Amino acid sequence: MQIREVFDRRHFVLLDGGMGTQLQSRGLQPGEKPELAALTMPDTLTAIHRDYAAAGADILLANTFGANTKKLAGCGYTLQQVLQASLACARTAAKETGALVGLDIGPLGELLAPAGTLAFADAYDRFAEVIRLGAEAGADLVFLETMTDLYELKAAILAAKETCTLPVFTSMSFEARGRTFTGCAVESYAVTAVGLGADAVGINCSLGPKEILPFAKRLCRSVPAGVPVFVKPNAGLPNPDGSYNLNAAEFAAEMQEYAATGISMLGGCCGTTPAFIAALRDTFAAHTPADKIPVRRSSLCTPVRFVDVQGITVVGERINPTGKKRLQQALRDGDSAYPCAQAVAQAEAGAQVLDVNAGLPGIDEAATLEHLVQELQAVTDLPLQLDSTDPAALARALRIYNGKPIVNSVNGEQKVLDAILPLCKKYGAAVVGLTLDEKGIPPTAEGRFAIAQKITAAANAAGIPNEDIYIDCLTLTASAQQEGAAQTLAALARCKRELGVRTVLGVSNISFGLPCRGYLNTTFLTMAMSAGLDLAIMNPNTPEMMAAVRAYRVLTAQDAQSADYVAAYADVQLQTTQTLKTAAPQPGSAQNGDALYDAVRRGLKAEAKIAADAALLLHDPLEVVNTSLIPALDAVGDGFEKGSVFLPQLLQAATAAQAAFEAIKAKIAASGQATGSKGRIVIATVKGDVHDIGKNIVRVILENYGYDVLDLGRDVAPERVVEAVQRTGAKLVGLSALMTTTVPNMQATIEALHAAGLDCKVMVGGAVLTPDYAKMIGADYYCKDAKASADVAKQLLG
Repeated sequence: MQIREVFDRRHFVLLDGGMGTQLQSRGLQPGEKPELAALTMPDTLTAIHRDYAAAGADILLANTFGANTKKLAGCGYTLQQVLQASLACARTAAKETGALVGLDIGPLGELLAPAGTLAFADAYDRFAEVIRLGAEAGADLVFLETMTDLYELKAAILAAKETCTLPVFTSMSFEARGRTFTGCAVESYAVTAVGLGADAVGINCSLGPKEILPFAKRLCRSVPAGVPVFVKPNAGLPNPDGSYNLNAAEFAAEMQEYAATGISMLGGCCGTTPAFIAALRDTFAAHTPADKIPVRRSSLCTPVRFVDVQGITVVGERINPTGKKRLQQALRDGDSAYPCAQAVAQAEAGAQVLDVNAGLPGIDEAATLEHLVQELQAVTDLPLQLDSTDPAALARALRIYNGKPIVNSVNGEQKVLDAILPLCKKYGAAVVGLTLDEKGIPPTAEGRFAIAQKITAAANAAGIPNEDIYIDCLTLTASAQQEGAAQTLAALARCKRELGVRTVLGVSNISFGLPCRGYLNTTFLTMAMSAGLDLAIMNPNTPEMMAAVRAYRVLTAQDAQSADYVAAYADVQLQTTQTLKTAAPQPGSAQNGDALYDAVRRGLKAEAKIAADAALLLHDPLEVVNTSLIPALDAVGDGFEKGSVFLPQLLQAATAAQAAFEAIKAKIAASGQATGSKGRIVIATVKGDVHDIGKNIVRVILENYGYDVLDLGRDVAPERVVEAVQRTGAKLVGLSALMTTTVPNMQATIEALHAAGLDCKVMVGGAVLTPDYAKMIGADYYCKDAKASADVAKQLLG
């Protein structure tokens, strides 16, 4: 069977089921690397694949989920040997039924920068190595699964697309709240993966069929009709003993509801067996996949922020050096603190997208824009508008952008379209088209509309749909071309009406050279919104402009129940413009009067260091810690618990707190006082497990609460944990495990600590754990996330 047949067949395509639990049930011992099964127990592995094929699986995934150079280091085999042997076992079974063989690739087990330490380029290289060798070994497709970090998934997709010609399937794992471990939303995953060229998208692991169903429906609504969607749920929810609560018949019965969703491929993940796949085969044999009915919408996103451009959307203009001497100097100096502070201030003022421009004579625009995007992604979750006409700068920025951005801009010149549109297509970006060409800006609406037609046709030809095209009919200053405003608005209305594209304008251009610019800007903005403006590039820190936007949303029913309007102005007396200005947040200002508290809460590292230095001039170091630093971390942690703050912001706040804490420690050291740790904690990822994302996050959070943390790393034997506790006298131990196959080593470590008679408590965490399971293996505390570990430490150590 060829891969094209899988996509074209009008019945459900079956994927296989769980592998780790199958290997365990057939002899894999605790601590053994499951990826070596093809070399240590090849007949057993081939039999598992054969059973799945006999059950009806059309696609068999090779046992390569964690096979990469770093994880296999010291195992005695090369990555090439492992991949070749694993694919050979799957291929032997596949030949008997004509099934296809997928190169199965899971997460690397490390968090990418800026949230972690793994560079995007290094992640790309690791994935590219696996994919190149897997393609050479005869894989039919690349299957990227169980991903929780959209940035890591982007690195993997790019590696696949640039290394081989095989179809690429992608799958992420979502928690019960509808987001991944790192906070990625279903819609952000969908538009980013498809934009990067994924041939099929899906959801696997973490939850059972009933729990994944609403997320699968959202996924089907978010991808084009021609992109298949699949699901591979767990066998229900986990029991305390590590098993799952659904048998094969119950699993298939719950899966039956997927028949009408638009899903066209089905399989199983943890806890499922060949019997589960056979039950799916029997259940879905009489069904035909329903047609997906995707929602065609214009959208921009980061992992945690999905902006659906329906009606007026505000693009913050402040990170553009034109006419801004302070920003120009910051860009020349390589100072990212100032533009980052501008980004946070604009977000707090109501911007939904941020324009980012690094075009300044005398600097390396490509390097500067790339660095600026990296730094901004660390402090804001707003989508970015990459503002440049330099293809080299755009290529570098687009490559490291996390999500779906918009590129500003192209124009009617053919050479510009030829240079930039392919970049937008490759990286899944939306694009702004300026209605000018080599002859300049046409004076009439008709002339500008003609260029808009050309841009739209060229973008469509490049594979960019209308919903990702934004036409800028260009705002000319009224002081020089007074009649131009009417032409701009007429062209805008016609583009919106006749071309089916979105529209954008730089609003404040209208008032250059005239007094009381705010009056003109606000009036022109209101006129443009009435003409159909979608993206308003403006200063969100201008209260009257934001008031006009919020009022317009209310009066056009874009703001349901006036909720946003009320939230913005319920406590503001709208009496004068001055009153509004007083209420508006200003860049770098302390919103609650405590500059350090606000800098940490907002994740601004440089500002936190400055604020800490200032606070230490007036207050005792411990007072600064207890009244500003810890309360700020608590506030961010509370937001994380409530779902209003996500992992990237939590880590960025911790990083800002760390910068402040270094200043505080230096002050204490200079005074000759002891720093005074709140207590010692030993943490480790257990033996056999190399995934330390969660453990690393716990370390960062605990250190910033003032605890002395000894991090033993990953793949840590029980005796090393015992020795560390004996040596340090630690009263709390944190253990992490991601995989079902390594949880027994967590239990062994707890038993070793108890056998040594050590006076310490143990907290455990990891994707495969539950509170009941933690209790069963002897843990004192179960921590569902990093914030919970800090709560345990405070409870136990103070």
